[in-house]
Amino acid sequence: MSQAMDIEAKKPTTLRQVAKHAGVSAATASLVLNGKGDISDATRDRVMQAVEELNYTPRSSRPRAAESTNTIRFLKVARHGQTVNRDHNHFISDYIDGMSYEALRRDYALQVVSAEQQPLDGLLAELEGTEPRGLVVLGTELSVEDIETVIARAPLPTVLIDTYHPFLKANFVDMDNDQLVYTALAHLVSRGFRRIGYVGSHSDVMNFRLRETGFRRAAAALGIETDPAHELSVVATLDGAYRESLDLLRGAPSLAEAYFCANDIIALGFMRALREMGLSVPGDVSIVGFDNLPMAGVFDPPLTTIDVPKTRIGAMAIRLLDDLIAGEDSAQPTVKVLMTGELVSRDSVGDKKD
Repeated sequence: MSQAMDIEAKKPTTLRQVAKHAGVSAATASLVLNGKGDISDATRDRVMQAVEELNYTPRSSRPRAAESTNTIRFLKVARHGQTVNRDHNHFISDYIDGMSYEALRRDYALQVVSAEQQPLDGLLAELEGTEPRGLVVLGTELSVEDIETVIARAPLPTVLIDTYHPFLKANFVDMDNDQLVYTALAHLVSRGFRRIGYVGSHSDVMNFRLRETGFRRAAAALGIETDPAHELSVVATLDGAYRESLDLLRGAPSLAEAYFCANDIIALGFMRALREMGLSVPGDVSIVGFDNLPMAGVFDPPLTTIDVPKTRIGAMAIRLLDDLIAGEDSAQPTVKVLMTGELVSRDSVGDKKD
C-alpha cells in the first residue's frame, strides 16, 4: 500500500459518510446519534447499521489527533476596528454560534483566530500545510484589494461572510441589504413619513456602501423624493458618530422627519446628537437602525432596528464550505447567498404629526 493510501485509510469515518451510506441527510443522522427528533424506527435502524458497518466513532469519543484532521478555521479580521470591535462582539458571537452549531452537525471542529491590522497575505500564507480543511473569513472591514488577496492566496476552500461584492468571483454569505433597507423605509412610510433622510458612514465597510445604494433604490420604489441635505456621512464608532452628527446637524439647513441609519451604533450616536440639540426622538425625529445590537433595546428610547439573521448566516457559511470541501471539482462555480431579516419595532419611531 502506498503512503498516500495509508494516510487515507487512517482518516476517521465522518458523519456525512454515515448519512450517505444510510441514505439520509447529515442532519437526520445527527439527530439519530443524539437521540433527538421525531425519526422513524426504520430510519434509526438504517443509520445505526451504517454506523456499525463503517465503524463510525462520534467525535466526542475520538482522540485529539483524529479531531485535528477535520477542522474549519474562522478568521476574524479587524482592518481598522471601526466596526469589528467591542461594540459588535455580540454580533460576531452570533456568527460564531451559527458556525459552531453547523460545524458540529457536519463533524467538524471550529477554530477561531482573531487578527488585528495584520497583512492578509501573511495570515493566508500561515495556512499552508496546516490542519484546517476550509476557511471562513469575516469580510466586514476587508477592501476590494483585501478580498482579491483572499481569492488569490487562500490555500483552502474559502467563504467570506458579512460582506458582498457583485463583481468579484468569490463565495459570499451576507444579509440582503436591499431588502432590509426597503423594510425599514416601508415601515417609516406606513407611519406617515415622506421626508426620510439617511445617516451612513465613510468608514471603509462594503455593507455601508450597499445600504446607501439600497436606501436610494428603496426610496425610488416607495415613491419617496430624497433630499441630499438630509443625507449624512459619519464615522461608524459611537463617539465619532455623535461628534460628527452634531457638527453636521448644526450646519444643516433643515431636518428630515425620520432617518434610516446604516447601523445601530451610528443611530445611537445620531440620537445623542439630536438630544443635545434639544430635539426629541420620536417626538421631533423618528429613527430606524440596523443590526439589532443588545444596546439598541435598552437605549432611551429603545431603537427600532433591523434584526439580521446572524446565526443563520454563520450556519450557511459552514454548509457552503462543507460542499466546497466535499466537491471533487476544485474549479466549482462560486456561490453568493443573501439572507433577509426582520424589523424590530420599538419606541424610536412614532407617527407623523399633522
